[in-house]
Amino acid sequence: MLKLLGQARLPLVLGHGFGTDQSVWKHLIPYLIDDYRVVLYDNMGSGSTNPDSFDFERYAYDLFAILEDLQIDSCIYLGHSLSSMTGVVASIFRPHLFSKLILLSASPRFINSDEYYGGFEKEDID
Repeated sequence: MLKLLGQARLPLVLGHGFGTDQSVWKHLIPYLIDDYRVVLYDNMGSGSTNPDSFDFERYAYDLFAILEDLQIDSCIYLGHSLSSMTGVVASIFRPHLFSKLILLSASPRFINSDEYYGGFEKEDID
């Protein structure tokens, strides 16, 4: 589900973290809508979307499709957790679409291994 809030011209796209949906931003929205055109969306597999549709490899492409559909040629992107990395990956492939990245609780890797603690066991993600 895609939502646009606020009448300002400057787009601010909010990407939620793994295991959540766009509702995590509900307390922040009132502080943003006077200054930004806020774009809310659910990643595939989250919120009202089919959970079987989760596929991180398509997250950046879904973000590109949203920006294209809304005719946004540059935005501020605020991503939480997994969506932080979506913003990073998307900005590498199409840097002109992002004037700023704001990354909350970003991690380059979420799965634990012998040498790294990411917070999740592989079985948790599966």
